Amino acid sequence: MSWLGLGLALLGPFALALLGEGKRGGPVGLAGALAGEALYVALVALVLWIAFVPAGLTAEALGLRPLRWQSLAWGAVLLAFFQYAYGPVVVLALRRLGVSGFEAGLAKMRGLPLWYLVLAVLVGGTAEELLYRGYAIAQLEQLGAGVWLAALLPLLVFTFAHVPLWGLAPALTTFLGGGVFTLFFLWQRDLGPNVIAHVATDLVGIALARRSSQKAN
Repeated sequence: MSWLGLGLALLGPFALALLGEGKRGGPVGLAGALAGEALYVALVALVLWIAFVPAGLTAEALGLRPLRWQSLAWGAVLLAFFQYAYGPVVVLALRRLGVSGFEAGLAKMRGLPLWYLVLAVLVGGTAEELLYRGYAIAQLEQLGAGVWLAALLPLLVFTFAHVPLWGLAPALTTFLGGGVFTLFFLWQRDLGPNVIAHVATDLVGIALARRSSQKAN
């Protein structure tokens, strides 16, 4: 069951992303998007059941600790880093290289209401940290992998899971961003700051993109 949980955690989001792209061919429909979010939540619930029951992992092993003021503070530090340092550098680098950025992926979301985008960010950011950082690392370590292999394998899969929606070049930038989250998790073993910063960073990016789109119209 541990291997099943690991496979679901690593490949499940990628499969859902491929399924969503395969049905699109144009703007995302709200009903299909909501169905995708429901499947994502069900996937996370199944993986957590495998983690806690058959695999016998503890909440602490997954980095699920009570929310402390330190978690909030570190979450704010990570958010500031991604918002004011990492994000601008990534955008500039993509422009200098002459490759497409995140615009194509954002364009697929234009027909969706803002409330859904907020929901998708809350689900997606939380799920990715639970699956790729908290659970996958803990499960690989329990199965005998060294800490760096346990960290690198989920990071690689996390990177390519972003290709269907965003394209190759933007997805590759998530390797560096995900690497920051991974290193921070290995240091603190606390998933709270990761979730806070991941969700908040994506919310800011989507809000800014929506505002720019409205101004353009």
